[in-house]
Amino acid sequence: MAAASALRAELAREDPAFESAVVDSYKYAASVVSRVVSDGYLGMVKTIPQMYRFLYDRAERATEVGPFRTWIHQFTAANLRGLMQEMKPDVVICTHAFPCGVMAEYKKQFSDAPPVVGVVTDFAVHSFWMHDNIERYAVATPEMRATMIERGIQPGRVIVSGIPISPTFGQLPADVEGLRARLDLPRDRNVVLMMGGGLGIGPLSTVMQALNTLNVPICAVVIVGRSSRSAERVLEAAHDVHYPVRVLGFVGNVDDYMHAADVLVTKPGGLTSAEALAARVPMVLFKPLPGQEERNTRYLVERHAALRVKRANDLPRTITGLLQSENARSGMRAAMSALAKPDAAREVAGVIRDLAADSGEEATA
Repeated sequence: MAAASALRAELAREDPAFESAVVDSYKYAASVVSRVVSDGYLGMVKTIPQMYRFLYDRAERATEVGPFRTWIHQFTAANLRGLMQEMKPDVVICTHAFPCGVMAEYKKQFSDAPPVVGVVTDFAVHSFWMHDNIERYAVATPEMRATMIERGIQPGRVIVSGIPISPTFGQLPADVEGLRARLDLPRDRNVVLMMGGGLGIGPLSTVMQALNTLNVPICAVVIVGRSSRSAERVLEAAHDVHYPVRVLGFVGNVDDYMHAADVLVTKPGGLTSAEALAARVPMVLFKPLPGQEERNTRYLVERHAALRVKRANDLPRTITGLLQSENARSGMRAAMSALAKPDAAREVAGVIRDLAADSGEEATA
C-alpha cells in the first residue's frame, strides 16, 4: 500500500490530470483467501516460522503453478471484471505478487485487458511474481533483474528502479538538531528509532527490554503503526525501562523520525528498508520474518548496509558499538548511499505514463 501511495503521489505531481486509484485486490478474492492471509499467514510466521520458510522455499523451486493458486487467480480475475469495465484503466500497477498473478490470469481471460506493471517491493524476487504476459517489471536490484531474465522474462520488460517510496526520505535535513527540537526529542541523548512493521508483529517490547542495559544515554521512539495490540504491549514495556520512550501509532512523517534518529532497529520489510537506505539511518535488523524478510536481511547485510542481531541479548553490544563509533556509522551510511534509490517512484511513474499513453493511443486507433 505504501508503494502504491508513493506512485500515486508521484503520478499526480507530474500530471495533476492523471487519475489513479488504489484497490485492495484481496477484497475481490474468495473469502478463504482473506482468512488465509489474515489468520494463516500471521499465525504461521508467529508460531511455526519454520513451516512458512519451508513452504516459501518450496514454492520458489516449483516449476508448475499449483491448482489452488491457479483457481484463486482465476476466481479473482473474474470478480475484477466489473471493476475493470467500470474504471477502464489504461494501465494496472501491482505492488504485490497476488494481484500480479491475478492480472496475468485476467489478461488470459479477457482480450481487452490493459497493460500491467509489476512493482516488486523487496530486495529479492519470488517466482510468484513471474509471468510471461506482464508488460513491465520494476525491481530493486540488478541481481533481481538477472534472476527474472534467467527465469524467462524478456530483458526489455525489467527495469532496475528501486522500491517506490516518498522522495522526502532522501531529502536529508541540513539541521538535525533543529529537526529534533521540532519533534520535541531530547538533544542530549542518542535517538533510537524502533519500528515493527505495519502488521504489528515485530518484537518491539523485547527490543525495549534488551536496551535497558545500555550504558549510553538514549531515548526511544517506537512506531507501532495501526496495531492497537502492539501499542498496548509497548506502553506496558515502557514502564519497565529507565530511558524515555515515545510511542507513536500511524504517523505521516516517518521520514522526519528517520532523519532525526541515530540508529533504527527494525524488521527488514522492503518498504521500511528502502526508506531507511534513502534516509541514511544506520539499521540494526532483528527477527526478520521467514521468506522475503530473511532474503532482504541477507542482501543488506552482505552489502554492509545493515547489521543483523539474532539474539536480543546481543542488541546492547551492537547498538552501543554503532552509537559510540562515528566511523562505523559513516561506513554504513556510505554503503547505504550506494544502494539507496530515493527517486524510484519517479522512474516507475515514467514507465507507467508511457504505457498508459500507448494504451490510450491503441484504444483510439
